[in-house]
Amino acid sequence: MIPQIHKQGSHTPGLLYYLYGKGTHEEHIDPHLVASFDGMSPDPGRDTTATKKDLAQLLDQPLHLLAADQRPDKHVWHCSVRAAPDDPILSDEQWADIARRIVAATGIDPNDGAGCRWAAVRHADDHIHIVATLVREDGRRPDHHRSGKRAQAAARLIEKELGLHQVAPGDGTAAQRPTSAERHKAQRQGRERTAREELRETVRRAVTGATSDEEFFARLAAAGLLIRKRAAPSGDLLGYKVALHDDLNKDGEPVFYPGARLAPDLSLPRIRERWSSEPAPRQEDTVRARPSTPAAARRATASAAWQAVLVVEYGDDAVAAAHIAAAGEVLDALATTSAAHTRRELRNTATAFERASRSHVRAVRGHERALRQAARDLVHGGTALGRGEDGASTAMAIDMLFFLITVAAHWHARKGHAQQAEAAARAAEHLRAAYQPAAAQPLGVLYARGRRLSRPVILRQSALLRDTLPSLAEQILAEPGWYALAATIAEAEAAGHDPAALLSDAVERRELGTADQVSDVLVWRLRRTADLPADASVLPETGTAGDRNTTRRPTTRPSTPGRRRNGQGTPGKAR
Repeated sequence: MIPQIHKQGSHTPGLLYYLYGKGTHEEHIDPHLVASFDGMSPDPGRDTTATKKDLAQLLDQPLHLLAADQRPDKHVWHCSVRAAPDDPILSDEQWADIARRIVAATGIDPNDGAGCRWAAVRHADDHIHIVATLVREDGRRPDHHRSGKRAQAAARLIEKELGLHQVAPGDGTAAQRPTSAERHKAQRQGRERTAREELRETVRRAVTGATSDEEFFARLAAAGLLIRKRAAPSGDLLGYKVALHDDLNKDGEPVFYPGARLAPDLSLPRIRERWSSEPAPRQEDTVRARPSTPAAARRATASAAWQAVLVVEYGDDAVAAAHIAAAGEVLDALATTSAAHTRRELRNTATAFERASRSHVRAVRGHERALRQAARDLVHGGTALGRGEDGASTAMAIDMLFFLITVAAHWHARKGHAQQAEAAARAAEHLRAAYQPAAAQPLGVLYARGRRLSRPVILRQSALLRDTLPSLAEQILAEPGWYALAATIAEAEAAGHDPAALLSDAVERRELGTADQVSDVLVWRLRRTADLPADASVLPETGTAGDRNTTRRPTTRPSTPGRRRNGQGTPGKAR
């Protein structure tokens, strides 16, 4: 249940005419009064003798008892309360009780006998509108400070009592939601998202991996945004605003949004925190360190994500918060540079995780340099083609990032950050969906190679697995992905690595008992640790048998790599 406090107005009849009218953005069905301050207010919806003017005059009566110079300019308080889509349809009596509890909680009518006059109108199954005049019966102004937070707290209690969908409580760190006017404007203009949402995503991408004001503003300009900078008399830059070229107000002027109004961490001072603790790179070092290919950037991302998992799990809270925030940059960069078949889900991942990247735990910057550099490498490495080493290294990076996002969700849950934990969990599900098309081809190649390994090699590797990972061996051997892992072990051994040591290290660094497909996870960990190409098709095959000992290929199509035993595809991660 979401209560929303709208901007205060100055014309009660105008708002009532809208609420009792046909509706401009959604159809108003049977508009009628469900509750009021005295329980006897006229209802223009169902009483043919009552008018909207009558109701407006009744609500505004305390206002007219004051001298003209004592009346507030903005005296109309407006709150809408909307149920979740999956909630049952509530009765008028239930909505009436909800309205009374909301006006009491917000200070509009605190049940002291002299509250404000108000009325609750219902014109749809799933929500009501509460209208009040901000002058009490005793002539004083109501104490409705922080009424939005107070209404939210009341809504959480109502949800529990009525068995409704329970919204995670907020902590004030969420980005500001688009207003109803912004949403309706976007609909009129045929936009999928509001200007505020488009600007927020564009600014976040511009911040990703940036190292200076100049680079940040150059990226904004390159993205086609209009920019206004705010400077002190000394010339020092204090802030900025951005606008879309085609988002205009009624006067035909662009609508600008300050960075802080897009998201709390997009104000200029908060953005500068990301690079203020980092040493300025020398130009020659930057050029030399820049990855030459998208695949190289993705391998670097996988390594940085894997190291960050340990920090978030076991590190100081402030340092962990910095790594979680930097993970958001990596996801933004990966989404921006992804191939077409993974782009949508990776963008959904970045959008969902945006909420998880902020909390009241203030990040100590500087320790997350590896993740920020990974984001920068992704941006400068360019767009991946989605095949060959590009595609396979994308699957590797997604696999490692999944664990980072999962431990971030657990970290938020331990801290009681309900909205952030929920957002991180939602991002992880989008990452699962992105993994499937990214991993299908490279794991398919490895699967085929594993099926061609000689029987003695398979038996030797099965024994190795049982000796090294006794608690997981039988689960792995029963998975379709076992053959991909067998091929990877063979390649690592041919490259001079100790496969037992690789397997032990891969498991010790992160528990795997709850993985859906442990073999998938081990494939990418071993290939990263042993520095094997993510795309096995570029390597010569090892350990295959002669004609007489070659393992017979399956007569049926092999299971999709990473598929759960219950038949649903998944990237085989620990939950």
